[in-house]
Amino acid sequence: MRARGEASVLDAAPIFAALGDEHRLRIVTRLSAQGPQPIVRLTEGTGISRQAVTKHLRSLEGAGLLRSTRVGRERIWELQPEALGDVQHHLETISRQWDAAIGRLRAFVEED
Repeated sequence: MRARGEASVLDAAPIFAALGDEHRLRIVTRLSAQGPQPIVRLTEGTGISRQAVTKHLRSLEGAGLLRSTRVGRERIWELQPEALGDVQHHLETISRQWDAAIGRLRAFVEED
């Protein structure tokens, strides 16, 4: 059985896995900086095929980081900022845990 905080962090694993790929991270960065875009624009300058970009977009969508809407014949991809807020929350939690662990280690080492 997992502790409540542990379950929350493990629920974020798909988001971290999705962001762990260089191409997907670039897509997220691009959408963050430039707003919603069709796949044609997201493929420009990547050096990878449209099919590969589609696969990355689907992975990011599955992790809850993106959503798409159909406009005419194309899909417009948009960043889901609340998912990034979840990532930020988890990173802050991990940072606090590390700070506490380092504090305990320092106290142990400096004991007389």
